[in-house]
Amino acid sequence: MATIEELRTERLRKLAELKRLGINPYPARASRTHTLGGVKTGFNELQHSQVTVVGRIVAIRKIGKIAFIVIKDMNDTLQLFLKADEMDKFVAAESMLSFKQLPLLDTGDFIEAGGEVIKTETGEISVRVRYLRLLTKTLRPIPLSREGFTNKEERLRRRYVDMNVNPEVRERFIRRSRFWSATRKYLDANDFIEINIPVLEHTTGGADARPFVTHMDALNQDFYLRISHELPLKRLLGAGFEKIYDIGPRFRNENYSDEHLPEHIALEWYWAFADWQAGISFQEELFKQVINATFATLKFELNGMTVDLDKQWEQWDYADTISRHYNGLDVFNCSLEQITQLLAKNHLEVAQSDNRARGIDKLWKNIRKDIAGPVWLVNTPTFISPLAKVNPDRPQTTQRFQAIVAGSEISNGFSELNDPLEQYNRFLDQQKLRNEGDKEAMMMDIDFVEMLEYGMPPACGLGFSERVFWLFEGVSAREGVPFPQLRYEIDQTTKDLYPEAKL
Repeated sequence: MATIEELRTERLRKLAELKRLGINPYPARASRTHTLGGVKTGFNELQHSQVTVVGRIVAIRKIGKIAFIVIKDMNDTLQLFLKADEMDKFVAAESMLSFKQLPLLDTGDFIEAGGEVIKTETGEISVRVRYLRLLTKTLRPIPLSREGFTNKEERLRRRYVDMNVNPEVRERFIRRSRFWSATRKYLDANDFIEINIPVLEHTTGGADARPFVTHMDALNQDFYLRISHELPLKRLLGAGFEKIYDIGPRFRNENYSDEHLPEHIALEWYWAFADWQAGISFQEELFKQVINATFATLKFELNGMTVDLDKQWEQWDYADTISRHYNGLDVFNCSLEQITQLLAKNHLEVAQSDNRARGIDKLWKNIRKDIAGPVWLVNTPTFISPLAKVNPDRPQTTQRFQAIVAGSEISNGFSELNDPLEQYNRFLDQQKLRNEGDKEAMMMDIDFVEMLEYGMPPACGLGFSERVFWLFEGVSAREGVPFPQLRYEIDQTTKDLYPEAKL
């Protein structure tokens, strides 16, 4: 079998020959009247009509004075039928090839073909080619089958190849686009306004996460890549907006897992004059409409669990759930020593930097992994929820609601805290945790406290990330994005092919 270097050398020879003939192998202009699938589905109306199609060559077969070329576009394939005496003449200035130049084409090249829609003697819908234009000459071959491209690391590094060889991967990202489009449609239909907010922040907050740090030369100051959309969007509530949202990237400087990526897309919405109970009803309907629009069903088998989003969503009390699972543990009055013992007993990680909130959260996640749902976890302790309003009848708890499906938390919402003095005190508590070594605790954001002093209306807010899509798609985080971050590496073949680059 020929090596990449040998195949590339041969294609470079063909490229040089095309240029010698005066052909531009990379013209800017292309024409198309029909997609390949459109030719097939519309055959009865199009038979004997003239069409122009484009696509990537996936197969070439030349037999004397006739040839067959199979091309594909984004959604389908189509056969081209060529006869030497029926094709237009060679016109270099138009990148137009005659039958004689067919040997200069390879699989992977992009071409444009015009001609009559026919059925061949074997019954194959085809285009009887009158003219053929080269649109892109390729230098490396696309693998012809998935069997030749199965290494997971290589698939993730060359996703553009992966999507050619495995079209179901490309279909996944069409569904991902549909997921966010349906989310926007639902929010827009309910009078929410999308407002894009900064990615770079002086002080980052809104979640428990370690941020990325960068430097802005123009201001000679360090900035953080946002870990959440929350605080800027709530500033907009203070500015007079009543229903707002933003969909975009956020960045958390943490490890990879099947559910987490350091960079991912997320949504947060905020609704003035609404509370958490209104938010629960609103978000249930959002999930149902978006998931159904994306997958055409509300029933799934996920992580070995049966999930039906259309059934009644249960509500579980945080403290009661912990107590039931851990021999009556009282989350409000337990000691760090008790929590540490339970973590060890349940074979969970015990970190030196753990505090009571972090330890209890680990205990909860150990329960969560076995919940099929859908379940709303409610009444989260105040010391775990620094941005949520307290329940007036249970001041040790907050008006927080988290959706649990198939062992994962898929959204997090609150009745938003708008008391500036209480918010300031909670920031102080978080700052104390940071000083004690918890690098994921929230930073003091005094500007946000000042905004609250000017006044923010009562509001409900909620966020969820594309983890929701990954879960229902049934893929890991890295498989669920088109280009996941990987350690930067260049293979030896590429280094050898581009020695001047000193890679």
